[in-house]
Amino acid sequence: MPTLRTLCLALGLAVATLAAGCASTRRCEFQRDDRVYVSLDTSKGEIVLELDPEHAPASVANFLAYAERGDYDGTIFHRVVPGFVIQGGGHTPDLTELPGGDPIVNEWQNGLKNARGTIGMAREAEPDSATRQWYINLADNERLDIGREVSGGVGYAVFGRVVHGMEVVDAIAAVETYNQEGEGDDVLHNIPVGPVLLHRARRR
Repeated sequence: MPTLRTLCLALGLAVATLAAGCASTRRCEFQRDDRVYVSLDTSKGEIVLELDPEHAPASVANFLAYAERGDYDGTIFHRVVPGFVIQGGGHTPDLTELPGGDPIVNEWQNGLKNARGTIGMAREAEPDSATRQWYINLADNERLDIGREVSGGVGYAVFGRVVHGMEVVDAIAAVETYNQEGEGDDVLHNIPVGPVLLHRARRR
């Protein structure tokens, strides 16, 4: 007859074994009921995002709407600033800017910070101007968490993080870039010399 101590030890071993098995598979990494996962299939490899609808409901719903319509498919990472961000979601390989939908509320005070590996909404200086473009932080960018005159007196809203493929993000960050000629708000800077494509964005 097994003793209570024996049963407890056996149960503990079973739980530890299950946890170890789960940690060894990518599928188990993403098993959280309160999160949403999106796979970005890029020309440099796969990036998996964990989105946070609890803290950033408007930003997550907006991003998923574009992704589920296929609006991100075939776009590029049009801005790459080493040590800062990679940005995408809004341009075709010939650098045509795609139209965005209705702008969303800026959820910059949701408690999520612009730490390395997080994804946030790109926007104009107007606080509530984000539509389709987003960025992934390459470093802990605390300045994006605070209101500054250049950013309309508010910060930038984070709505998720990279949980797989940060090496892909870093590979994108390492590409050679150039600036368009000319001046003005429509001129792009830090454009990859060879297009870095986002082939598909799909909810997992």
